[in-house]
Amino acid sequence: MNELICLDMPCGPQMVDRIRRAWDEGDAVFPLDQRLPVPARTVVMNAVKPTRVATVSDETTLSGDHVETGDAVVVATSGTTGQPKAVVLTLDAVIASARATSQRLGVTSNDKWLACLPASHVGGLSVILRSIVTDTPVIAVPAFSIESYDAAARDGATLVSLVSTALQRVDSSKFRTIVLGGSRPPQNRPSNTVTTYGMTETGSGVVYDGIPLEDVQIEIRDSIIHIKAPMLMRAYRNADSPFTSDGWFRTGDIGTINNGQLSVEGREGDLIISGGENVWPEDVEAAIRTSSFVADVCVAGISDPEWGQVVTAWIVPSGDVPSLEDIRSHVKHTLPSHCAPRRIEIISEIPRTSLGKPRRADLVQSLG
Repeated sequence: MNELICLDMPCGPQMVDRIRRAWDEGDAVFPLDQRLPVPARTVVMNAVKPTRVATVSDETTLSGDHVETGDAVVVATSGTTGQPKAVVLTLDAVIASARATSQRLGVTSNDKWLACLPASHVGGLSVILRSIVTDTPVIAVPAFSIESYDAAARDGATLVSLVSTALQRVDSSKFRTIVLGGSRPPQNRPSNTVTTYGMTETGSGVVYDGIPLEDVQIEIRDSIIHIKAPMLMRAYRNADSPFTSDGWFRTGDIGTINNGQLSVEGREGDLIISGGENVWPEDVEAAIRTSSFVADVCVAGISDPEWGQVVTAWIVPSGDVPSLEDIRSHVKHTLPSHCAPRRIEIISEIPRTSLGKPRRADLVQSLG
């Protein structure tokens, strides 16, 4: 029987070695988020059901569910709402992803990866997996920091995956290529960055700078992005299948394809329809963020009997607290008036996932 080994350890050389050994023995691995409090850890473990737990000092057997032959990785979806799902990726899918991404990035024997994003998420874990598959050196650290970033660059690292918030804190010129995932990239991103589109179910990014990787097929059906590719998941851990009857994966993201290039508008559940007009929260956030009054912002729709939904902005002020009129006027400089928030909430921090995505549902729920 093939084991599913929960890696209850920080990202580092020991994790890399344990993944190699698991694969050599035909087993699969599941990296557990080290930052989870006990209740959340219990929820994730119940969803994944590993058969063993490996820590830095010992291993324990559990009464979990074994994996199928060929399964290599199980990743819990980070998600912004609801219960976590456990995505099963086969070794063939991991290899396909590693080879396609390395080819697109032009990885050579002179390159070295820095793995500094959480290994519990596919964006961080995929750096380690592709380094193992392609035998490319990797520096694996427990978490991103400016110090670890600079130290890796001095040690010869040339490639790194970051989120936008981290990119804005570092000297991007120290790496040959920076792969950006998670939340929307900054408008004036450095020329050596590559934006990616993908998710846990696609085994990390499958579209780089709007262009699908080799063997990745994209279709738009009823405005929703559908994907067919060799790096797609096999199934969810609970045996649910997300595939259509003809084998395509429905992403739940709204997008368009123009001249072969994919543009992603956002999640179908995030779209705000206010007074019959479509409003994308990320567009409004980008406009508000340019205000000198604003340090951070998140936008979502709140149900309203008159408008259907009211565009609402949760704002972390940078100093003086802005008024609703301040924000509405600022947004109207660059966006149509129906995009201007009709309500603002002043808060101290925007709740986000570890990859920088705002937890809109948490903010909406906080208003009852």
